[in-house]
Amino acid sequence: MKIAIFTGASSGMGREFVKQICAEEKFDEVWVIARRLERLQEIEAELDQPVRCISMDLTDPKSYDEYKALLDEQRPEVKVLVNASGYGKFAAFQDIPLDEQLGMIDLNDKALVAITYHTLPYLVKGSRVYQVDSLSSFQPVPYIGVYGATKAFVLSFTRAVNMELRHTGIKMIAVCPGWVKTEFFDRAVTDDSVIQYYNKFFTSEEVVKRAIRDMKKGKDVSVCGFSIRAQVLLTKLLPHKWVMKIWLRQQGKK
Repeated sequence: MKIAIFTGASSGMGREFVKQICAEEKFDEVWVIARRLERLQEIEAELDQPVRCISMDLTDPKSYDEYKALLDEQRPEVKVLVNASGYGKFAAFQDIPLDEQLGMIDLNDKALVAITYHTLPYLVKGSRVYQVDSLSSFQPVPYIGVYGATKAFVLSFTRAVNMELRHTGIKMIAVCPGWVKTEFFDRAVTDDSVIQYYNKFFTSEEVVKRAIRDMKKGKDVSVCGFSIRAQVLLTKLLPHKWVMKIWLRQQGKK
């Protein structure tokens, strides 16, 4: 059974990945994973191929065992895995409750590693893994400190494992967009800590289209937009202390 698996499929980038990948490829079954079952059922109604809706809270470590058990029972051939679950909180470190800080680490990193680990035995030559990351992964970001750190982990992890898989025909890519207008901001923005400098918004459609194209080119990192790619280059050339000071000035911080 040839399948595609999408976490965080109920909205935003995850849902857009479902739409675009399933538009160009047919599967025996599409697994969509998120907490909100009703949103997953909307996807089922929209696709013209079989969908398995899996309501699962990936912040709960028990979900990793549930996921593994399902794979072991079905023993599918996983052609595509998209890890799009994640969230952020924008505020000063001491102003974000500890449970929210740890929750970001649990979902953005621990769940991504667990899902990737359990899926790897079912990937085959030609399989693709998209790890949804962030522009924040390239530099320390004050007032998005923990979120940015979780995404730096994703970037390093993805590139390292992709290199380990270089002789298997399995490809893994970190998708690192700038600001994307999704429901992410409904949860992320709680005050005016990060509000003055949203320099450019991209759509989920643009980011996913670019990610699919970069995957086909064999890249291990996808960054949508010339201006954002230029920004990434600058973060590599300039000392991070300077980059952080520039960010703070953009936010009106002294």
